[in-house]
Amino acid sequence: MKRNETYDYIVIGGGSTGCVVANRLSARKDQKVLLLEAGGHDDRPEIHNPAEVIKLWGTDLDYFYPTEAEPYLNSRKLNIIRGKVIGGSSVLYAMLHVRGNGLDFDFWNYLGNEGWSYSDVLPYFIRSENFHGAPSRYHGVNGPLDVRTNPVPTEPAIAFTEAAVELGFKGPNWDYNGTEQTNTAGLYQLNITEDIKRCSAAVAYINPILNRQNLVVKTHAQSTRIIIENGKAIGVDYLHNGSKTTVYSNDEIIVCCGAFDSPKLLMLSGIGPAGHLKSHGIRIMVDLPGVGQNLHDHVLYVMPYKSKKDVPIPVFIAEAGLFAHTYERMNAAPPDLQINFNSGIPGFLPDFKGPYINFVLVNIQPKSRGSVTIRSSDPKDSPVIMHNYLQCGRDINVFLHGIDLVRKLNNTRALSLYSAGEIMPGSDKTEAELREDLRNRCSTIWHPVGTCKMGYDHMSVVDPKLRVHGVDGLRVADASIMPNIVSGNPNAACVMIGEKISDMIINKAIFK
Repeated sequence: MKRNETYDYIVIGGGSTGCVVANRLSARKDQKVLLLEAGGHDDRPEIHNPAEVIKLWGTDLDYFYPTEAEPYLNSRKLNIIRGKVIGGSSVLYAMLHVRGNGLDFDFWNYLGNEGWSYSDVLPYFIRSENFHGAPSRYHGVNGPLDVRTNPVPTEPAIAFTEAAVELGFKGPNWDYNGTEQTNTAGLYQLNITEDIKRCSAAVAYINPILNRQNLVVKTHAQSTRIIIENGKAIGVDYLHNGSKTTVYSNDEIIVCCGAFDSPKLLMLSGIGPAGHLKSHGIRIMVDLPGVGQNLHDHVLYVMPYKSKKDVPIPVFIAEAGLFAHTYERMNAAPPDLQINFNSGIPGFLPDFKGPYINFVLVNIQPKSRGSVTIRSSDPKDSPVIMHNYLQCGRDINVFLHGIDLVRKLNNTRALSLYSAGEIMPGSDKTEAELREDLRNRCSTIWHPVGTCKMGYDHMSVVDPKLRVHGVDGLRVADASIMPNIVSGNPNAACVMIGEKISDMIINKAIFK
């Protein structure tokens, strides 16, 4: 066992947030930073080609975690795509740049998380961006993360945005990351480079700085335990090529392993629900019952339609979209429904032959909650994941409203040029049959959050500075800290979290 390395900061997890933190902390040349990542570098060509993203799913770049049998999805088990590579899930996702709604962050602040209102976090979104669009006070142009509006939309995707406008949505090229998000439609903003390559967190934040002398990026390094002595996190055990290594921190350890592996690592380190840890023979360091709880995720439901004419294969699996609130006061709350559109991807409908257009309904404010627990004290075992998808009746009602909206979109003048009939679920289905079809076909769009939630209540895990309750020198920074999910794809918010926590840590170091 090696134990001769010491760093100022140890960042565990090279996903979207971890890449940001490692970059910003190592910008101070007097600080030595270690980034530990269980996967490898993003050096495969298909990673960077947006059209090949589907080929990456289920490979060795993907944890591909299974859920338990989901009781409200007729006991189906789902697989969750999670990046096991520098860049994390930003390497495997659809590249959509969606911040969420300003009210999402105001709600975090309302819950007692001072400093997380939209006005507080907006500067960090702006700092992260290299936006290629019309000048706007809501966008940045000097950041590492490229943001471009879909430059190669298919004609059906443009028709989709025009159809939304016919129904009263703002569009057809609305900046949903600007003044308003609810009741808007447009082509998606994407994390892509000028030559239409993926701009992952690795591309934006890590690859350009790999030559920094004070930054060590250790790949294929699975962290197994955070070492805590006298109430302070002082080091990390990790496995590399089957060998255990121990590294130490002079200052802080920042856990950025995501909504499944951050709570798993905390529990393996003795931080979590005492009874659960005791049942696996783990020494209890801090009894925090909220570790692994509050798991929630965006749920999807697919509605493909036959096309009257051949449609081109899209470069991006989500070309355009809209955001709606399915209850009456449409502008009084964040949207709870997102609809992604593409012109039909070969192989997605193996039982249907012919051209089609595709509508992916996403419940972006789910009320159902689940949990992540550990299977054993062995770090190599996958976590036990139970989402309880569609447990809450309102989650089903959002989809019923969404089905009605998709049907209205297909009756517009703009989409009448293409739409030739509903393939699934079928326009003749009763409401009872639709409810059953939702339980049979709803799946995840792989946006898990909330399992190390920020706050001060008895189920919170970190405070508003993302410090783990009861442990000095230890923070969590990733999607797991979200007390409530954002209204849209969470990658942009994870990058923002990385920018904000880096600022907190640097300011603490400067003024201590």
